[in-house]
This record gives sequence, C-alpha cells and structure tokens, in this order.
Amino acid sequence: MLNLLGIVGTNSDHSTNRRLLQFIQKHFADQANIEIFEIKDLPAFNKPKDRKGPVEVQQLADKIIAADGVIISTPEYNHSVPAILKSTLEWLSYTTQPLIDKPVMITGASYGKLGSSRAQSHLRQILDAPELKARIMPSSEFLVGYSLQAFDENGHLNDNNKIEELEGIFHDFTQFVEITNQLVSKNHSYKKVQRFSWEDN
Repeated sequence: MLNLLGIVGTNSDHSTNRRLLQFIQKHFADQANIEIFEIKDLPAFNKPKDRKGPVEVQQLADKIIAADGVIISTPEYNHSVPAILKSTLEWLSYTTQPLIDKPVMITGASYGKLGSSRAQSHLRQILDAPELKARIMPSSEFLVGYSLQAFDENGHLNDNNKIEELEGIFHDFTQFVEITNQLVSKNHSYKKVQRFSWEDN
C-alpha cells in the first residue's frame, strides 16, 4: 500500500482544504496510508546563511522523503497560493530539496465557483522550479468550488459526481506514483546529481 503525505496549504484554522484532505484520507484508506501535515506553525522563510531550516521544516522534509507521493491542497488567495505555502516551499527549496523527483498531486477548494484553479496553475509553476522540480501529475485538476457548502456535517463531499471525479483522479495518481518512482529509481540520469543553487551559477 502506498504511503502518501497530504499537505494542508494554508494556516487557516477552519480551512475547507483541510476538510478535503481529511475526506481523501478516509475515502481512500483502503488504497493508501495518508498522513496529513499542517504547515500553519512553520516560521516565515528567512534565507539562513547555513541553509539549515528550523526543526519543523526538517520534519516536513523527512516526511516528504519517506512518502511515496505528496498531495497538496491549496486555497486561492488573490489569484495565487497562500503566503504560508509559498514560504514553506521556499524553505524546502533552499534547504534539503526533498521534493525533487517526488510525485505530487494538486487539489484545492475555495469559496468561489472556480475552486482554486488559478492558485493550482501558479503552484504547478512553482513546483517546476529547479530547486523544487517535483514530478507533478499531468492533465489533472481537482477543484472544489463553493467549498463552504461542499461538505456535510461529517466532512463528506455532498456531490456524488465530484466524488466520482476524485476517484478517477486518485486512481490515476496511484499509477503515476508507481510509474514515476520506478523511473526515478531505475534511471539514475533522472535523479539529482547535486543540489541546484542559483548562487553557484
């Protein structure tokens, strides 16, 4: 069974993205072990000279390395991702770079009708940066719009069509994880030779 890490991409205490990841965790419990990680208490990125992050950042990095794949669920703030998520990714890119070659699935929920489509598009660009270089699942976009009304009192998605859509995307992601990890492990030319840094170029 796959071991996946779900990252709540916000510091909100009442995020529907947290509810979405909790639903995914329960709904697919027979297909994957999914641990949910909170980034809301991580300090703001401050570019330390020794390139070492605080303990909380290293804990996240260790969990990413140990996971077969990562799911990031992001809201949309001002057409982009929340500052806390951007800061977290900056920590990871500047320190141990654990997302390199890691399979990633992006999901998102927002209060408006568009879900988090623009934030997800922006997040794909960020994750494609050379210091992050995640393996982002292509041609997939799971959006939960009007997310305040999307879940019942038990945290279950109300729309059966959305559940069916999510099941298809999650199935694709499990296959993507297996194929990507086989490719990376067997072909060393795809693996990171040395840590990328703009300062060294």
